[in-house]
Amino acid sequence: MERPLVVVLLLVGLVIGTGVGSSYARARRGWKDYQTVKKSVPGARRTAWLLIRLVTTKVGVIALLLVGAVAYAAVGSDGEPERAGPSPSATTPAPR
Repeated sequence: MERPLVVVLLLVGLVIGTGVGSSYARARRGWKDYQTVKKSVPGARRTAWLLIRLVTTKVGVIALLLVGAVAYAAVGSDGEPERAGPSPSATTPAPR
C-alpha cells in the first residue's frame, strides 16, 4: 500500500474513533446522572408532600379563623348593649 493511503485511513479512523469515544463518554455521563437523579426522587417526593401538607394546614387554620371572625361579627357579642349615658343638655343662663 502506498503511504498516503495509510495516512488517510489512519486519519479517518482517528476521526471516527474520536466521535464514537466522545459519544460513549457523553452517554455514560448521562446514565450516571440519570441514576443519581433516580435515587434522589423518593426523597424529593417526600419533601414535596411534606411542604404541601404544611401549606394546606396553614391555609386551613387561616380559613377557620376567618370563618370564626365572620361568625362572631355576624352574631355580635353576648353582653348587654351599651346604655346611653345622660346626654348633655344645653343650659341657658337664668334671667336676672
